[in-house]
Amino acid sequence: MSDDSKMNKKNTTKNGALELDRHWHLATNDHEIALTELEYSLFRSYESFSRWMKECVVAASGFNMSANDCAILNLIAMRDRPKGITEIARLLNRDDNTNIQYTIRKLTSDKLVEKTSTDNRRKGVRYRATPAGNEVVKRFVALRKGLLIEMTEAIRAMDDQLAGGSKILDIMTGMYEQAARVAATHRPTFDEE
Repeated sequence: MSDDSKMNKKNTTKNGALELDRHWHLATNDHEIALTELEYSLFRSYESFSRWMKECVVAASGFNMSANDCAILNLIAMRDRPKGITEIARLLNRDDNTNIQYTIRKLTSDKLVEKTSTDNRRKGVRYRATPAGNEVVKRFVALRKGLLIEMTEAIRAMDDQLAGGSKILDIMTGMYEQAARVAATHRPTFDEE
């Protein structure tokens, strides 16, 4: 088979433009291709979103904070109501409470959040943003409005697109959660060496 015929078999043209062959082991048909493209978009979006959150919060605070630190600080400050670790985990759809506790210890050490309970027992402890934490959040919001919101407002019908995208992501979150539960239920036992 000539190189030209190999190329024509893998790539097709549509309206004169060359289309790439998007088939591979995770994408063997059109539906799998569409889902895999979404998943890779999620990977890239998550990395960009994390980089954005980190850079914005560092610019707003002067602290070396991660995207995770920023998300947790903003959640604690949300609606000016103290939050417990369980509520934070639920809002972020996380089950790694130890990492959330570590982040809260960092934010407490930086004097951006504080415990609201005087009781030293773990159960019932809630956290709230300190005045310094609220100032960081206020600066973060101002930077976000000046940089990100300004860009997204320039796109026609962006609000509808964002709402539709949020709905799809929420539906996919539920599907991934269900698939993860089933996979965990049927996890094989592997011999350890």
